[in-house]
Amino acid sequence: MSASLSEQLKRTTLFGGFSDRQIADVLATAKRRDFAAGEQIIRQGDEGGRGFYLVIEGATEARAGDTVLARFGPGDYFGEMALLLPDTPRTADVVAVEDASCLVITQWDLRALLSAHPEAGLAMMAELARRLAETDRTLRE
Repeated sequence: MSASLSEQLKRTTLFGGFSDRQIADVLATAKRRDFAAGEQIIRQGDEGGRGFYLVIEGATEARAGDTVLARFGPGDYFGEMALLLPDTPRTADVVAVEDASCLVITQWDLRALLSAHPEAGLAMMAELARRLAETDRTLRE
């Protein structure tokens, strides 16, 4: 994976504090997946899931029915809840709204990453809390 991808990861809330070596470890475990505009990436209600997605190009949206819960662009991530709570069904649909590329990290690789780098876990918890508050606000409107 390219140096620009390493730099992009360093600008994310999750991996912002990582060293070059730690970023290289992340990139060594991640797999790139490409999605066409309109393609469904995650289906609401599916059991758990084995992937955590980091958008590197394009845009995706999380939706509950006709309600757009969030839009994810380069540097944003989704799918972490099902990995942290593996018996929990997916909470929303995620669809590519334009051609998109994502890095996918498996449940096991994410857990190893969070064990080795607790600061990434703290960043993920802060982002989950922010998203929960935002989703609550969206659903109340």
